[in-house]
Amino acid sequence: MNSERYIKLGRWTALLSFLFGTMIFGLYFLTSASNLLFVGYIFIVAAGLINIGVFVAILIKSLKEVEYRKRLRLTCGLMLLNIPMMLFYCWVSMILLNTMRITFHNSTERELTNIDIIGCETKHIDKLQSGESKTVWVGITGDCSINVAYSVGSKREEKSVVGYVTNDFGKWIRYNIGGVNDDGF
Repeated sequence: MNSERYIKLGRWTALLSFLFGTMIFGLYFLTSASNLLFVGYIFIVAAGLINIGVFVAILIKSLKEVEYRKRLRLTCGLMLLNIPMMLFYCWVSMILLNTMRITFHNSTERELTNIDIIGCETKHIDKLQSGESKTVWVGITGDCSINVAYSVGSKREEKSVVGYVTNDFGKWIRYNIGGVNDDGF
């Protein structure tokens, strides 16, 4: 195979690895679907092996081809850029695994004020108008539950949002204050 084909192969390998890795990470970020973590782990191993094989082949070719050495090594450098991206995606995924992302939606006909998210980590929302939503990121600090306390006029109410969470249980959920919620997540 000539050097141009090696360069093309390296660029395509780097690009496809980046695109597929980004797609898997993006879908996980948007859905918190735990099966995507498994897909991501399998992808890291498979793409890693393929990239190592192509990288080594290009590196060996660069030792033999003086005329194309610089371009072949630049291609190797391009391929190496996927490593910090993969590490960044893994780091963010670990943060997401230990974070409940809860979108609080005011399903009542009235304004809610002084909204406290209690448990794991304490958070606060000043107010939510009727129909308004706000997403809060709650760090999971171990075994805990998450409740929400809020005021409707002069009345104070407290409800359970999540009965039990623990590390590596992070999800993105929607909680309807004053409405119907899915308890089976």
